[in-house]
Amino acid sequence: MKRSSSLLIFTVLSLPLISAVGWELSIPSTTAARSSLRVREGSRFKIAIFADLHFGEDSWTDWGPRQDANSVNVMSTVLDAETPDFVVYLGDVVTANNIAVHNASLFWDKAISPTRDRNIPWTSLFGNHDDASFVWPLDWFSSSGIPPICCPVVSNFSSSSSSDDDDGCDFRGTTRVELIQEELRASNALSYSTIGPKELRPSVSNYVIPVQSSDDSKRVIALLYFLDSGGGSYPEVISNAQVEWFKTKSKTLNPDLSIPELIFWHIPSKAYKKVAPRLWITRPCVGSINNEKVAAQEAENGMMRVLENRSSVKAVFVGHNHGLDWCCPYKDKLWLCFARHTGYGGYGSWPRGSRILEITEVPFRIKSWIRMEDGTVHSEVSLTGDD
Repeated sequence: MKRSSSLLIFTVLSLPLISAVGWELSIPSTTAARSSLRVREGSRFKIAIFADLHFGEDSWTDWGPRQDANSVNVMSTVLDAETPDFVVYLGDVVTANNIAVHNASLFWDKAISPTRDRNIPWTSLFGNHDDASFVWPLDWFSSSGIPPICCPVVSNFSSSSSSDDDDGCDFRGTTRVELIQEELRASNALSYSTIGPKELRPSVSNYVIPVQSSDDSKRVIALLYFLDSGGGSYPEVISNAQVEWFKTKSKTLNPDLSIPELIFWHIPSKAYKKVAPRLWITRPCVGSINNEKVAAQEAENGMMRVLENRSSVKAVFVGHNHGLDWCCPYKDKLWLCFARHTGYGGYGSWPRGSRILEITEVPFRIKSWIRMEDGTVHSEVSLTGDD
């Protein structure tokens, strides 16, 4: 994480939905999440993945807000070039451990804005930074002292707890549930994000979205599963309870394995270490950067074993590692793919971009490639074995 030597007053004037009077977040009243997607007639269904945006990082400096603006530019470039039907925010939307305000949703909303402004539906899941507690910078305790911080007051913030500070700064972080609640309120009915079953807590972003055929049959042509891989306020892990939930849900929705399934979570499983290229990315793997080791979840509780035994599962998509963007086959049964680091926040200086998925209904196939900020496209791969 880069830091600037110049400290500025922390403001969020550039964030949309904040009125000039009272520093209040104006949020529409609707909170209803949507349940299914549909392929447009005569069209392919395209998904853009935005990973590791890290909004709100070092927001008290001149560097932090510039990175957020750069990240908005990356997303805008990708959205205008690809015109996707759906966007997945693949975790670490914000760097909560750098956010002093009472409600990190102010930064979350800024990250969502390029998609919402284009009336494109989206969904989000959590990474290890999204609800992390504020980490006090060590240099704040040196002779330079704590910079002047002006935190906005959010009058309709959903949390029942109140800050001990009148200025809106409490450094406590915003919970996963609060983040989704605020996202849904500000979504203009475009968000598919869901607060998952309570029995899976502390994990929250666990849900499935069906993609329906373009015809009137409402036939499901693909199932998109989203799981919370933890981190931040609790260990980086997919729990046994989540595994059992997935087994039950998938057997109910797809008992004969006839519907292709795509899986999304943030932190790679240990299986990614097994398929990782040793140095250069060569076939059968496809990608452009392999510049760090896989930083996997802390434990494996059987999720990969379940997935490899379901022939309907075509691929898993993760973020977390900013210096990896490859897809590799796992046991010749499914693909394990990294997204591409999209945000200018977070570590690493590799060029930014987005992994794109394209689903063709007839004949059914799934293709993926990476769209870069500079407009170039690379690393195209078929995820259904039909090259």
